[in-house]
Amino acid sequence: MIVIQAVVLAMIAAGGLAVVLTPDPVHQAIVVSFYGILLALLFFVYQAPDVALSQIAVGTVALPLMIVLTLAKMRRRRGRSK
Repeated sequence: MIVIQAVVLAMIAAGGLAVVLTPDPVHQAIVVSFYGILLALLFFVYQAPDVALSQIAVGTVALPLMIVLTLAKMRRRRGRSK
């Protein structure tokens, strides 16, 4: 079990680095979604399935959706002001 925890923690570290290093906001929203899945996997490995389900709902679906919708609205406003 310790090996699985170490692997998941390493994946979390790599995923966090990927989120920070992604320059395009739309692509960053996608990477944040995958990072949310990794966090849900971490919670599941640490035997917290209720927290994992909440993370799937919020971190994998709701947060990236809000980011993409906000970016789309900003681009529409920028297009109208020109």
